Amino acid sequence: MKILVPVKRVIDYNVKPRVKSDGSGVDLANVKMSMNPFDEIAVEEAIRLKEAGKAEEIVAVSVGPAKAQETLRTALAMGADRAILVQTDDEVEPLAVAKILAKIAEEEAPKLIITGKQAIDDDSNQTGQMTAALLGWGQGTFANTVDVDGDAIEVKREIDGGLQTVKLSLPAVVTTDLRLNEPRYASLPNIMKAKKKPLDEKTPADYGVDTAPRLTTTNVSEPPVRQAGEKVEDVDALVAKLKAAGAI
Repeated sequence: MKILVPVKRVIDYNVKPRVKSDGSGVDLANVKMSMNPFDEIAVEEAIRLKEAGKAEEIVAVSVGPAKAQETLRTALAMGADRAILVQTDDEVEPLAVAKILAKIAEEEAPKLIITGKQAIDDDSNQTGQMTAALLGWGQGTFANTVDVDGDAIEVKREIDGGLQTVKLSLPAVVTTDLRLNEPRYASLPNIMKAKKKPLDEKTPADYGVDTAPRLTTTNVSEPPVRQAGEKVEDVDALVAKLKAAGAI
């Protein structure tokens, strides 16, 4: 079985994003970038399936600028076998990414696509679902547990108030949630080996996909500063404050 794992280059989750002075977007100058954490979980799950003998090849894919090669090399160092970079400097929206992934899936013929449930930069939570729809494949979103059994896959999903188990026929699309696994750190020898693993470079035009954005960002601003709390003497004072604020 071949597994396709899309990964995205985003601002590192430890970094506090800064808004540009003109409010046109987020400032990416001299900011540490890394692989989207949910995509790291997806790569780890694909590796575990391969280690369990349920997959033969893992192909990492990224749609983004030339520097996204670094993100793909991280996936290769973790254990992916080869990578594909679809290079574009456009701000690619989820539908365009899904169209590109669908075209790659038609060429590569994977049995399984595993991707993060969302990217931490735009929080869209759309790419996996759109890819499944374009391919006509079953989908298991917000995966907490994944178990491949022959030509089927059982996915335990995290839903409001509990877990839901679905069984899908392969090929299928799975999106990962936080509690699916704990991604491994790439060892130094594997980082060196990753430099020699194949990485193909493509463009959206190679797949006949228009990546021009359909949405325009009119303004980006910092969230309002949180107001300090206030201590009260007793319950009666608290109730009086809440009534004055219209909370009760």
